[in-house]
Amino acid sequence: MSVETAYQARIESGQLSPDPAQLEAAKRLDSVLHRIATARPGGLFRKEPHIRGLYMWGGVGRGKSMLMDLFHDLSPVPSKRVHFHEFMGRVHDEMNAWRDMDDSERRRAAHRVKSAGNDPIPPVAKLIASEAKLLCFDEFQVTQIADAMILGRLFENLFEHRVVVVATSNRHPDDLYKDGLNRQLFLPFIEILKEQCEVFELASERDYRLERLTEAPVWHVLQGAEGEARLDTAFDRLTLGAHANQCFLSVKGRKLLVPKEAAGVARFTFAELCEKPLGPRDYLAIAANFHTVLLGGVPVLTPDKRNEAARFVALIDALYEARVKLVATAAAEPDDLYPSGDGSFEFQRTASRLHEMRSEEYLALEHRVPPRAEELERPAK
Repeated sequence: MSVETAYQARIESGQLSPDPAQLEAAKRLDSVLHRIATARPGGLFRKEPHIRGLYMWGGVGRGKSMLMDLFHDLSPVPSKRVHFHEFMGRVHDEMNAWRDMDDSERRRAAHRVKSAGNDPIPPVAKLIASEAKLLCFDEFQVTQIADAMILGRLFENLFEHRVVVVATSNRHPDDLYKDGLNRQLFLPFIEILKEQCEVFELASERDYRLERLTEAPVWHVLQGAEGEARLDTAFDRLTLGAHANQCFLSVKGRKLLVPKEAAGVARFTFAELCEKPLGPRDYLAIAANFHTVLLGGVPVLTPDKRNEAARFVALIDALYEARVKLVATAAAEPDDLYPSGDGSFEFQRTASRLHEMRSEEYLALEHRVPPRAEELERPAK
């Protein structure tokens, strides 16, 4: 099996229509698979030539995530597929954990690196490399100075451990962290990335995601089995039939379950997100990692559900600010969701946002990854 074969199978099944740019991308991904599969014994480890990866960029909705799904499923080596924003959050957590260790704990750590001392980057890179020899990044973009300042050394260490990188992005590498603070210090990382990864533009003229979002309503006044069936159909349509997975997002040491996700689309129920003790950090993590959210079973919010209503407001705020697309089933139209009770007047703002999120203008907007929650809440100096 190859990415090209899997891609052609989806065309034959009617899930996709032929697209020359996507076909060429599939061939480039197959070249990476071939380089990995035919590497000499030990070729993914130190002292062997590095296997060049792929940096695939292009406009939203061109099929990058769908092709990454096909590629990742065919990996012949231990691999990890992760949203770049989530990956960097974990890197910072691991770096902080290393700094918090005393000398004896560092000496006992399995990912210790000789002479690293309290420098966290070499041991963190070693830890990541021990878990996967192929890293597949979704939505590779750099917006935080804290990320920009460590990426060069981090990736130098990952490449020394023979890690192969395949990434999707909406931006050419030369445009990463554009206009960012102290960007000149970030430029060497761009050169490392271009040296270690082939840069390929998926230049399809069609925005498939927008087409699929606008070909059917995104707010359905439906409940029960009929509503679930409608979201099933929407999930398959928006993911181009990609294989669905369950995953966890790390939120300040906690694990947030995503029961179903594929190709940048996540599916939840209202109960899972608004009837549990979740908060803005959780919703920011969702907004950062997925460009589209399917939400089932939004009820009419009565006065005894003011806590659920407050969480729903926080969720919609996070999705709206990040330009995440929302497909939902609900018991009523947005204006009728919270007719009375504490906060019902303020809920009018949320209803207005829900109406805007149904517009073609909003649906055409590019996903905007928000800062990590811990950076948003850093105290002012």
